Amino acid sequence: MSATLEVRVLTPQDAAPAEAGGADRLEVVGALDDGALSPEPRLVAEVRSRSSLHLRPVVRLRPGYSTDGGEIVRLRGLVSSYLDAGADGLVLGFLNGVGEVDVGVVSALLDGFACPWTFSRAFDAALDTDDAWRAVRGLPGLDGVRTAGSARDLEHGLDDLLARLAGDPALARLVVADGDLHPDQVPWLGRRGVRQYHVEDQVRPGGSRKAYVDESLVRSWRLLLDAEARGARASA
Repeated sequence: MSATLEVRVLTPQDAAPAEAGGADRLEVVGALDDGALSPEPRLVAEVRSRSSLHLRPVVRLRPGYSTDGGEIVRLRGLVSSYLDAGADGLVLGFLNGVGEVDVGVVSALLDGFACPWTFSRAFDAALDTDDAWRAVRGLPGLDGVRTAGSARDLEHGLDDLLARLAGDPALARLVVADGDLHPDQVPWLGRRGVRQYHVEDQVRPGGSRKAYVDESLVRSWRLLLDAEARGARASA
């Protein structure tokens, strides 16, 4: 089975080169405050008009990883608008006041919406990683958890993430490797069964967010992931 390559897109112009380069899924974001906030539904519709790929907009209206009852109403309205605009899934993640995965908020937000979704990098801000994994494994519709194994990036969290996957191989199906992913980290993750990878500035010339996603840079990641998947099958 080949790996899933997810590319972050900021504008409709990013969509076509990402698809041509071999991306499987697009994360659609708005303002990049504190990571990424929700895009306008119009942006999701414009990206949809330029790509046939699976689209997942971010559901997050303010910096930080908490929310409240009043905001949930607004967030649910966004989810409905995104799905109407052609989104296939969602990216979201919330923690409560003591740094735990807020299962209640997530469940209330998604109630009545049947679509796959990814838990965002909010996951890495949870105070107890063991508790966080236990909490998310039972959430309906979840098919990915964006993580670097660290609240910083994969450079700092890779060893811990690999150790966790060695101790609990079933987690690999949920891990979406994120956090300034480098090509030389892919083989290590692939050997632990990771099959979902997220890239952002890595596929923009010079790593600049002022530049559009570049087809050739996306293709270089596509080729890397495909080669790693072939190697994993050969050694199985």
